[in-house]
Amino acid sequence: MRATPADEAASVVARARDAMAADDAGTLRLLLHPYLHWTNPDGSTIRGRLNVLAALSVEDVPDVPLAVELRDGQIYRWTCRPLAE
Repeated sequence: MRATPADEAASVVARARDAMAADDAGTLRLLLHPYLHWTNPDGSTIRGRLNVLAALSVEDVPDVPLAVELRDGQIYRWTCRPLAE
């Protein structure tokens, strides 16, 4: 049985979160699209893989995203769950 796009996205997100937890920037870099759009819980956006990697290097591993979009098997768009009010 072939994996669905949702299964593929869940797998890539799990691998990315594992790489974040292990501080494995090399693996994480391969999983993130160069033109990545990352939306933080406060609604602010970071664009570009290098900028996202820099931000993630000083943050805790984020929760599973509210939404994710893949391009060419890499995370192109990651939307964090919004902050609770």
